[in-house]
Parts: sequence; C-alpha cells; structure tokens
Amino acid sequence: MTDNPARSGAPKVTHADKGTRHDADVLVIGGGPAGTWAAISASARGARVVLADKGFCGTSGATAPAGTGVWYVPPDGASRAAAKASRFKLGGELADQAWMDRVLEQTWLNVQQLAEWGYPFPFDEAGTERRTSLQGPEYMRLMRKRVKEAGVRILDQSPALELLIDEDGTVSGAAGVDRQAGQPWLTRAGAVVIATGGCAFLSNALGCNVLTGDGQLMAAEVGAVLSGMEFSNAYGLGPAFSSVTKSLFYNWATFYYRDGSAIPGAGSSHGRGVIAQVLESQPVYARLDRADEQIRAWMRKAQPNFFLPFDRQGIDPFAQRFPVTLRLEGTVRGTGGLHLIDESCATSAEGLYAAGDAATRELICGGFTGGGSHNAAWAMSSGLWAGAGAADYARSRGAAARSTCIVRAGGVALRDGGGSAPYDVDEVIRGVQQEVFPTQRNWTRDGALLEDSLTRLDTLWQRVRRAAPARSALETVRAREAAAMLATSRWMYRSALQRTETRGMHRRKEHTSLDPAQRERLLSSGLDRVWVEKLDARRSAHLVKGVAA
Repeated sequence: MTDNPARSGAPKVTHADKGTRHDADVLVIGGGPAGTWAAISASARGARVVLADKGFCGTSGATAPAGTGVWYVPPDGASRAAAKASRFKLGGELADQAWMDRVLEQTWLNVQQLAEWGYPFPFDEAGTERRTSLQGPEYMRLMRKRVKEAGVRILDQSPALELLIDEDGTVSGAAGVDRQAGQPWLTRAGAVVIATGGCAFLSNALGCNVLTGDGQLMAAEVGAVLSGMEFSNAYGLGPAFSSVTKSLFYNWATFYYRDGSAIPGAGSSHGRGVIAQVLESQPVYARLDRADEQIRAWMRKAQPNFFLPFDRQGIDPFAQRFPVTLRLEGTVRGTGGLHLIDESCATSAEGLYAAGDAATRELICGGFTGGGSHNAAWAMSSGLWAGAGAADYARSRGAAARSTCIVRAGGVALRDGGGSAPYDVDEVIRGVQQEVFPTQRNWTRDGALLEDSLTRLDTLWQRVRRAAPARSALETVRAREAAAMLATSRWMYRSALQRTETRGMHRRKEHTSLDPAQRERLLSSGLDRVWVEKLDARRSAHLVKGVAA
C-alpha cells in the first residue's frame, strides 16, 4: 500500500458525510501548553481558530497534573551563554545556537506575559517573583481561560483521527470523533498545527497516557518528516506503585539492593543507567535520606503531588525504603519529533505546522533529554511561532482554498486493508511495549537486538496495514493510538540502528564512544517502508520541501 493518500484514491469529503462540521483559518490539534499558545497566537493574528483536544483542554497531558521548571534566563550575554553551553555538550553538539537564542528570548517574553495575565508566581525572601517554574494545574487553567477569551472554539474530548488534504496535497483540516457524543467531527482549515505531544507508549507515566504519537502518525501519512527519533529512549524514575516520574528529588536519595545494601554509583550523574542494570535482575529501593529538614519542607511545598502516592500508601519516603522503577517516556522526555523547515515551525508537509513535544527538540537540546525546563520553554515558544505561522499561511491561501475538493489522508484502522477483521488493538500494544519497554533493548541499544525487534515490529505493521477498519468511532481511537505507537517504535529503532555511536541519550553497546564524523541529524519517515537520511547539523537545519515525496 502506498503512503501517499493524494495518489491512492483516498475518499473525498462530501456534504453527505455525517457529523459536526467546523470551518476555521487555523486548526490546532492538542490542548497542552504548545497547543494553547498556538491557538492564542493564531487568534492574535486575526485567524478564526478551532482547537481540538483529545481530553479536556487544560487538564490532559504531561504538564497539567504536575509542576515543571522553565528555561527562564535573564537577558544578559553571560547568563544565556552559560545556559546554552550547559546543554550543548550534553546533547552531543547537535543543538542550533540560533534556535537556542530564539527560545531563550521568547520564553523570557512569554513568562512575562503569564505574569501579566495573572499567573501566581511565588516570591522569594527579597520579594522578587520566582519565574523559573510553573505549577501545571494553575498554568493550564490560566491557558484555557486565555484561549476562550481569544475567541477560540474548543472541542474537548475530541481526538483527531486523520488529516485532510486538497488535490495538491496541502493540509486543509482534520477529522476526528467526539468521545462524549460518539459522533464524528470535521474541521476544514487553511492550516493545521500539530501539538499532540510525544509518545510514551502507554507506560502509565503521569499525564502521559494520552500521548501516543497520534499527531506524528497523521503527519507521516501526508509525507511529513521526523528528526532525532533515535533520541527517544528517555525513562522516568519513580515509585513502582505510582505514575509520578518527577525525578528531581532523587538527587537526595540513596538506592538499595533487595538485601538493604547501598547500590554503588546509583546516585551519581550516571545513576539511572546503574539502576536500569540492577532492575534487570532484582528490585531497586530508594529512600530520600540525604535531605535535611529544610530541604524536606521545600520539597513538600514545591511538588506536593510527588508525595501523594506515599501518603496514600502510608510510607514516609524520608525514613522508609520504597521500590522504584523506570517508566519509558519515549519522545515526551526525549527529543525526537516532527522536523521543522523554518522559523515559523512549518513541517515538510505543506500547510502543516508543529509545536511542543510533537516537534523535534534537537534544535535546543541536541540528543539529550529536554524533559522539564527546556521542554516547557520550547512548548510556549514553538507554540507561539507555529500559531502565527499557520495564521499567516492560511491568510496567504485565501478563501479560494475552501472551495477546493479535499480528501481524507488517514490509513490504518480507517481504510480497508483487505483483511476480514480489524486488528487486535491490545495485541498490537503489547507487541510494541515488549520491544520498547525493556531497558536491555532500549536503554543501551545493540545492533543485533535492534534488528531483532524491527523484524517483529515490521511484521506487526504489515498485519495492521492489511486489517479491516475498526468497527466503531471509539474503537477507532484506540486502534489509531496503537498504530501510532507502532509507527513511532519503527522510526525510533531504524534511526537508532543508523547511528553507530554513543551520543546524548542514544547509547550503543558495540559503539561506546562519540564519533566526531557523525555530527549530523537523522531524518526519518515512511510507514510501509521506513527510511532514514542524514542532515549535517553544522549546516542549515532546514529541509527542502518535497524531499520525502
């Protein structure tokens, strides 16, 4: 089957199609920080905006239930130079200095805007606002309010299932389902922003089970290119009995074997790798026994939700040992995502923009995790730019674009693959998780194991492609999630196989050192056939449109 719907007789959108219809200049898919900033930005440009959220805008996603740091650095040369240098080496020197400068400046301005909107920043002892972190519930409550005040139509509980394109292949909207009504919806738009977050493979990390790579799948179906997918093996550390993977407080922890003896090196800068290795053979326990009373009080105030699971279990984490585990957070805390071709956050698919964790964060993080402060800065900055870029693009297309014929671009679970029945969604999810969850395969990669996993993943994809469509709208949502996770795993491992070195978070067992000759970004895409190409990170980060055709 071909990956290009514009060339494969995809079904046209007609007036006979059922469901609710909307017309907009800009459609934003995703209602987290990136999506809400994009919607506000597009509206400020005079665009009519629709925002479709898989959950309830303001409460779903990785940011809403937790606190996060922000890459908020004063606008003086020395401070910003130090901020950039601290991540440039960690990321394997793949970050782009100009993009880092842009994000630092835009984040500075956006955080000031949050203060003007009334975000309750705390004060330090000198009475100065501390603006280097945000509490997710307050932040996203404020962003939803601002989105509504901007006149944006919000479609809550309305996951998008596929993009719409015109006869030239330009993205012209999307279609999805209203979970509550059980009815389809369709939005025709002059441009679309993908702000659906990354893919955490249903690992139960806090706020991440709505993040299954849906936007990247839809984008790939219209030819969009991804970048940095090998840097997608981020694991969050947390209690084995909890979804909370906020790991800052483990800087004050001692880690223990089953017998109660301390694990050497587990609390060092390379400690997560040590923990991953021990977990392969036995449980690991932690205790926050290196925090004094002052630090403990600060912890309780800074991240109250960190302690909720302990309080419910009756565990004092400062005095009692508790089991910990590593949960795969994939591209949520990794850096891989949709490749951007210019400063407006346009993708290589005409009319399609990307922001937040759905887009690559290599531009500011290189190959090292952007989880926390850098991702938060990137979400608000790229969201603002993508919204503005999409609004300008929609204006350039004009009203004539709305009179052209449009077709549905989705494939797997939506169109008939010739099979007699839909695929077993649970079986597909288990099949993907069995390949990407084990640290033996994904923390430190091995070429033979990557090939081994890809053999099964590729076979699974072909079975999914040949299956019949899902039987109901709500079943289709789960089926598309499973397909998106499967597609993500194949882009991830194909890219990891191509990078024969250790750089950033990508570690190869048989290639343990950094290779100066491989200072390049890896582009990937494709569905039936996944391809990987090199882009020299020392040249322009831009990709010429049409290379994926």
